[in-house]
Amino acid sequence: MKRIENYKLQYEPIDEVDDNALSFIKVINAGRSFFVHNVQGHVQSRVVYFLMNIHLLPRSIYVTRHGQSEYNAMGRLGGDSPLTVEGEKYAEALSEFFEKEQIADLRVWCSQKVRAAQTAKKLKPAFHTEYWKALDEIDAGICEGLTYDDIQQRYPKQAEDRARDKYHYRYPSGESYEDVVSRLEPVIMELERQVCFMQLCCCF
Repeated sequence: MKRIENYKLQYEPIDEVDDNALSFIKVINAGRSFFVHNVQGHVQSRVVYFLMNIHLLPRSIYVTRHGQSEYNAMGRLGGDSPLTVEGEKYAEALSEFFEKEQIADLRVWCSQKVRAAQTAKKLKPAFHTEYWKALDEIDAGICEGLTYDDIQQRYPKQAEDRARDKYHYRYPSGESYEDVVSRLEPVIMELERQVCFMQLCCCF
């Protein structure tokens, strides 16, 4: 309350009559309602979208990779291979971690890849699990299942282009990291928007 009182000393109200030419967003009562005025263009619209999908309730978000897969062990990209013995051990250790944390209402958001699903299945059966295609790893297109050495030998031009700009480079018939960011945005917004759970684990 003291912080709010300090804010009041500096607060300068704006409205659509006296400040009609300005673009502004009023966030009222920590997001219970919004007043959006003269918002134009893509960037301003994205800011509105973000503000309308966040809340201030405290919660814990755990982000984890899947356990080691067979392709991981061979240094191969992508694919949908199952966990190795080491990967199974990691999944067991992850389950033990959450058991020690004594989290009763954990929700799990998981990639649809076999390796991620196998990792998530080791967790307590009572946990609610959802499988999201959007959480899948980058699609390496024609390079799926290859090692980086394979790519260098078979597709030297692709290897060169990727080394020059990894973020924007798109695998032929696949994705770029920029594409992955775009498909993850709705997941992040949904994560921010949710108020029905306080504990979340994302496995990908």
